[in-house]
Formats: sequence, C-alpha cells, structure tokens
Amino acid sequence: MTILGLHYIGGKRLAAGTPLNSVDAVTGERHPVSFHEATDAEVAAAALAAHRAFPALRATSPTERAALLKAIADEIDALDHVFIAAASRETALPPARLEGERKRTSNQLRMFAATVRRGDFFDVRIDRAQPGRKPLPRPDLRQFRVGVGPVAIFGAGNFPLAFSVAGGDTASALAAGCPVVVKAHPGHMVTSEYVANAVERAIARCGAPAGIFNMVFGTSTAGAALVRAPHIKAVGFTGSLAAGRALFDMARARPDPIPVFAEMSSVNPVFLMPSALSARSAQIARELAASVTFGCGQLCTNPGLVLGVRSPAFEAFVAELGTALALAEAQPMLGAGIRDNFRRGLARLSEVPGIEALMSMEVEGRVSGHLLKADRSLLFAQERPLEEEVFGPSTVIVALDSEDDFLAFAERMRGQLTATLMADDSDLPQHAALVELLEGKVGRLLFNGYPTGVEVSDAMVHGGPYPATTDVRGTSVGSAAIERFLRPVCYQNYPDALLPPALRERNPWNLPRLVDGVPTRDAPLDARSLEAAA
Repeated sequence: MTILGLHYIGGKRLAAGTPLNSVDAVTGERHPVSFHEATDAEVAAAALAAHRAFPALRATSPTERAALLKAIADEIDALDHVFIAAASRETALPPARLEGERKRTSNQLRMFAATVRRGDFFDVRIDRAQPGRKPLPRPDLRQFRVGVGPVAIFGAGNFPLAFSVAGGDTASALAAGCPVVVKAHPGHMVTSEYVANAVERAIARCGAPAGIFNMVFGTSTAGAALVRAPHIKAVGFTGSLAAGRALFDMARARPDPIPVFAEMSSVNPVFLMPSALSARSAQIARELAASVTFGCGQLCTNPGLVLGVRSPAFEAFVAELGTALALAEAQPMLGAGIRDNFRRGLARLSEVPGIEALMSMEVEGRVSGHLLKADRSLLFAQERPLEEEVFGPSTVIVALDSEDDFLAFAERMRGQLTATLMADDSDLPQHAALVELLEGKVGRLLFNGYPTGVEVSDAMVHGGPYPATTDVRGTSVGSAAIERFLRPVCYQNYPDALLPPALRERNPWNLPRLVDGVPTRDAPLDARSLEAAA
C-alpha cells in the first residue's frame, strides 16, 4: 500500500495545509512521505460530508449496519506484517503488543455488530392509543433512539489501534448510526492511514456512502476546528486532562453546545488491607509491579497510587515492590514527547516536600519502574499532588496511620476510572462504608485484581466521575459505549406506513420492544393479551 499523507473527505483524498512528519519513536527518523495539517476549510468539508451521509446511515437496518462493522473488522485483521512494522516504528510498541491490540480492535467491532443485531440499543417503547380513556384519551406514542449525528473522534496516543481510527469510539458511533470525522493522532499517522484504508475498503464492499467515514491529519489547531464545526454533534476523546478539558470548554462555548465524552485523568488507587498483606505480601508486590510496568505504564488504568497501613508487613511489601520494579525490563516510550512529559511529571512530584524517590530506572532513553513514597498528609493537601496523573511506569506509595485513613481519603478523593481493594472476603463487610464511597467515585471497582486489564465486553465500564471523564454517565469500552451517541425521538399519532421500521406495527426488524409496558419481540398484541402477559 502506498502512503499518501492526504486527508479522507467524503471518499476523496486531498490536502492543502502545511507539512507534518511521522517519525520513528526511537530514532526520530522522518518517514519519507509528508502528511498535512488540515485547514479549516478541509475540516469543514469533512464535517459536511459526514452530515450529508448521516440520513443514509441512520436509515440502515441492524443487519446492514452489523455487516459494515464486521467488514471493517475483517479488513483490519487482513492487514499484514508491513502494517505491524509501520505501527511499531511509529510507537515503539513491540509487534506482539500490536497484534494483540489489533485483535482487540477487530473484536470490539464484532461486539458492536452483535449489539446492533440484538437491537436492544434502539430502546423501542410503544404506548398505543387509548381513545376511550377517561378523563382524557391517550394518543399513540412511539419512541426509539437514533444517532445524534456526525461525531468527531480523536485518536489516542497510547493505543494506535483500539482507541484510534477504528477503535471503540468510531465503532460505537457507527453502530449508533453516526458518521465520523476522525482526527488522526500525530504520533502515528502512517498507522492511521493503513487503518483508514481498511475502513474505506469495507465501506466500498458494503456499498455504504463514503461520507460515513472521514479522517483528517493535524495538530491541536485542526482539533479545535473540528470541535467547532457546526455539523459535528458529539465528540469522543481519550487523552490528557488538559486537552480533554480544552475540548469540553470549546464544545460548551459553541452557539449550540454539544456533548464531549472525554476519558482523561486517573491515578487508579489501590487500597491494601492488612489482612491481604499478611497473607500474600510478596505475591501482591510482584503482580502490582507487573501492572505498573505493563505497556511501559502508558495506560490510563495504570495503578499510580498505593495505600496501606503502616506496619512491618507494609514495609516488607514496599521493599518487595521496589525489588520487583527494579527487575522489570526497561522499554522505550511511545515517543520523545510522552517520555519528556513523564520526566516532567516525576520532577514535579520530586519537588513536593514529603515525597521521596525510592527507585528510578532509565537506561539510554528506555524507562522502567519508578517508585516514590509520599507522606500521609499529602493525601489531604489542598493542592492534591498525589491525584495528578503521571503518565508512565510509576507509582506512589503512602503509609497510613490506620484503616480509618482509607475512608478519610475516599471521602475527598476525586473521580477515578478504577479503584482496587486488595483484601480477604471477610474485609468487605467490615469496610462496607469504604466500598459505598468508592462506588460513587469510580467507574470500575476491583476486588483482588489489577486495573490494567480492560476487557472488551458487554459489562465493562471504562469511565468515572470528573476528572476521569467529562461525563460520568458513559463508558468508552464495552457495548454500552453506543449509548453516548444516541438520543430518543418520539412519534405521536403517526400513520404506520410513515413510521421508521423500528416502530411499525409488524416489527419488521424483529426488535425487542416495550409495548404498553410489556416486553416483547412480537408485533403488538391486543390490549387484553398484553394485560394478561403483564
């Protein structure tokens, strides 16, 4: 495949902006083909192409939409070793990690295909007319959910496949019937072009309108233009708190504010109960070190804060954790920019009085585990220095005075993607108040596990209260992610032939529906039968 470095706008390839370069994540060597910063006109054209394609995509049946998602998955699976090598060059991720992420990407596309075929996301509700009802008759009311419109998707720097061009945001938007305009991440533009071509091939195979998928290259300038584009109706983003908040503020300042679903900052605290340390201190230390250094720590679920009660067992755990981190293999980070930000984050922490670096590993630009120890008082400091994410393989450990400190910190803790309890079964009833607090602060609560494994499944939640995300009601992983890009529409007293297929009397798409309060897939029953079923 020939890399062109041009934008994807309504099925056409073009570019007029200033050059951008893809670089080798390790050597800094430039790719021979230049990409281009999208101009405001090009961003607007991409959003317009998505807007024009929206009616056709919204009208597709579950079968047609599922076929498109599956075709994209098949095309991504068919990308060969040349693609993997190009992605490894841009990100320094090893081929095995990229192969795994490619499979995750295609699997989540197939999961959304299954979600679409199942049809429950339409949430069809039918309340049939009751002309004889007293004191007032009831009209015929039929509701279902439709896509909100074109969605702007921002490729993530740390997941060049699963959270980028055809990742979870794009998959869930297309599943909802929303065309997308992707802004490729500047850290992996060649990788993005490979995937975009796979998406384009799938669209052509399925005979879908070209404008349902568009992609532009660019920096934050192009990103700002995309969020402000009038035809964009929602935003999906994974990245830093500063960038996510900036996009949120831009979207809120539009003449017509739009929702931003940004997954941003989390330190994913781990609460170590004394009983767990007494029973398996060394095991927890080794497993936690593996979680901290997995993917060179470049995961939004990296466990960046570890809390335990001061004791000889806790001190032994800290020593074991330091040893395990020292043994971890040093790895290159995704690029010089991310490595520099990681260094700045560590430097910021080291300058805070009460924080001590216990272990730091970096060899010739490759980094391994970093362990810092912080004074208990910093958990309750107004500046919250321990709740600011440091993106990379590091964690901060804090010795508490008693188990009451678990509860005290949880009461003031900001929103997180995850929280982990290392405990015995008997601990949970004793710490019911802690669990209740954490339920209100995180999207996923783990018991004796590690947060860095985010399963792609129907039940997964990858979200949480601010600053973990900008919208606590959503998730960016799992089939429930489709709900971010849907809105309800109600039809009152419409002729059956003019209703969308999902709402017609004969139920041509065989959807699960709530008819006069009774769940059914059948065509609406008569009122007497429905009352009996209820």
